Amino acid sequence: MQFSRKLSLLAAGLACAFAAHAQTIKETPNSQFKPTGKGWGELDNVATQKSSGQAGGAQRSANISNLTYHGGPVMVAPTNMYYIWYGSQWDSASQTVLTNLGQHIGGSPYFNINTTYYNGSNVHVQNSVTLAGSTSNTGTYGTQLTDANIASIVSDAITTGKLPSDPNGVYVVLTDKSTTATSGFCTQYCGWHDHTAVGGTDIKYAFVGNAETQCASACGATSPSPNNTPGADGAASVLAHELEEAVTDPNLNAWYSNFDGKENADKCAWNFGTTSTASNGAKYNQTFGTMKYLIQQNWLIASTQKCVQHYP
Repeated sequence: MQFSRKLSLLAAGLACAFAAHAQTIKETPNSQFKPTGKGWGELDNVATQKSSGQAGGAQRSANISNLTYHGGPVMVAPTNMYYIWYGSQWDSASQTVLTNLGQHIGGSPYFNINTTYYNGSNVHVQNSVTLAGSTSNTGTYGTQLTDANIASIVSDAITTGKLPSDPNGVYVVLTDKSTTATSGFCTQYCGWHDHTAVGGTDIKYAFVGNAETQCASACGATSPSPNNTPGADGAASVLAHELEEAVTDPNLNAWYSNFDGKENADKCAWNFGTTSTASNGAKYNQTFGTMKYLIQQNWLIASTQKCVQHYP
């Protein structure tokens, strides 16, 4: 399928899903929204009640494109990332693509975009990500995972000692091509992030699905894909998306738009910017280590707020 045509279908399909959620919410001119971690917002009743009359509505409209800081924690220490390979159908080539990404995204001009975000003490995110560990779960909870199952997969990995308990960590549940998430993988999202308490520690985690055989046209990479692994190549962009949101808005109460509840990566979803063509004909826009990737842009909040591929 032609590159630009496929990207249009990807964006349109997921936009329709997000619009379906929006239609279930009764909006007023001064409605305020907060993030869900899944790409759309939910009504923030407290913030909406504080907003009043035409002034509130005007402020909401004026800031439609901007993210603002809402006082929540931001991950300003160096970030440790942990992979949980879930399912029995992971192949080594796909694992190599995602492992290489985790090993090289930190320190890159791409991840440096996140250093424009800061906490309430004006301490900025660091351009430092380390793939600090990984473990496997061949299918404890089957192939139809609920959101609660995904949280349990993370909790199990920590409480059994397979992975450390790390308040500066982001734990990524990477599911194989036979596994789905029942709350909307392929139809409403390609990945999401959240946080949960495990043994008294606030643990940040994410779900990233493998769309290779389930919904390549919705969450997978274009064909051919940069590394000839369409499921993993598609998951790479989703992983980058969830990582940067987990760092800048770990508890869903820091950086987001009041207008729609979108976080930084949501603002640029499926927006890849300028691309190049690899020797196999695949489109790519980032190189991490020696491997090429097609990774969505991220939202910059420096002097101008916009989607960019790198910073500066």
